[in-house]
Amino acid sequence: MKSLVRRGLRLTAGLTLGACSALVELLFALLSGLALLLVQAWPRARGAVLRPVHRLARRLAEWERRRLAAYLGVESSSAYTPERALRYVAARWPLGLLGAVCLLCVLIGAAYGAYLFLGWFVSEVNSPSTVLFSGLAGLFLLFLALQGALAVGDLEKKLARHHLGPSEQEELQRRIEELAVSRAGVVEAVHDERRRIERDLHDGVQQRLVALGMLLGRALRGQDPQRREELLRQAHEESRLALGDLREVAWRVYPVALDEAGLGAALETVVERTSIPVRLDYGLAEEPDRPVATVAYFVVSEAVTNAVKHSRATSISVRLRQKATPGQLVVTVEDDGIGGADPAGGGLVGLSRRAAALDGTLVVHSPPGGPTLITAELPCA
Repeated sequence: MKSLVRRGLRLTAGLTLGACSALVELLFALLSGLALLLVQAWPRARGAVLRPVHRLARRLAEWERRRLAAYLGVESSSAYTPERALRYVAARWPLGLLGAVCLLCVLIGAAYGAYLFLGWFVSEVNSPSTVLFSGLAGLFLLFLALQGALAVGDLEKKLARHHLGPSEQEELQRRIEELAVSRAGVVEAVHDERRRIERDLHDGVQQRLVALGMLLGRALRGQDPQRREELLRQAHEESRLALGDLREVAWRVYPVALDEAGLGAALETVVERTSIPVRLDYGLAEEPDRPVATVAYFVVSEAVTNAVKHSRATSISVRLRQKATPGQLVVTVEDDGIGGADPAGGGLVGLSRRAAALDGTLVVHSPPGGPTLITAELPCA
């Protein structure tokens, strides 16, 4: 409900500002059209007039781009020509005035609709049927005006995309570049993961196996039964630790619980294995797709591990929720540590690459002194 209200307020502010700029654009269109009409027969004079007209048109188009991005969530390209900016400004002012009409109708409809419920108490009613009819008509006008305002917002997006871009070719080129970058990032992330696994095996399991072999060799060469029994006990303990290290490496590579019990159970395992308190808020009604669940799991696991190792945190909060916009899984990990986490560090860069491979994003906010907040948004439609 809160997100719907915020969206409505942003749309209202965007259309209001758009109506104000439409008046400026209407004046600009009239004056520039008149100036160009007067010099139409003289090419040199027409060129001299076109230069400031194009410059002003681009400034107005940039203002509209910022307004659309801030209030309507519309992103458009900045690589447009002055001619396209001029056509956009000339075509947009009627839409801006239409938005103002829709907002005015919203206010009128809301006033008549409110009178249906409050008019009985604030004034003397001589004709109840008139109040009832006008109130219902006001509610109907309110409904139509709200639909019109939403339609104007959608038309604003289409008009900006049509005149300013990006065009389908530009969008395709941008998408190809993103895929090339994300593919290279995924390959590098795989190499980093392999190096980490090799390092864990070498520093952990391999060292214990070497110690185990040495203990067994000494036990085989020993003549003292009591000493041999002591060495065998040490070898048994070393084998148990090696098995634990091997399970730890396998768990970090890919948790079995993710396949068998789902993302929620796998994250509960992370919570149980963490040495400091972790509060898990799992707000997902449905299990996400396996690639998304895998990335979400590793974001939480790596962020929690980093917090335990480097942040001096005393508590960690993990939250998963479905964004109001359909198809977005939001994962946040926050700790109360000392902050200063480097987004360019190996672990966080690997997580960014994992998220980018799914067209997702990972943002790290970790000022010195803390707290550290890691937010990942993953498409899960």
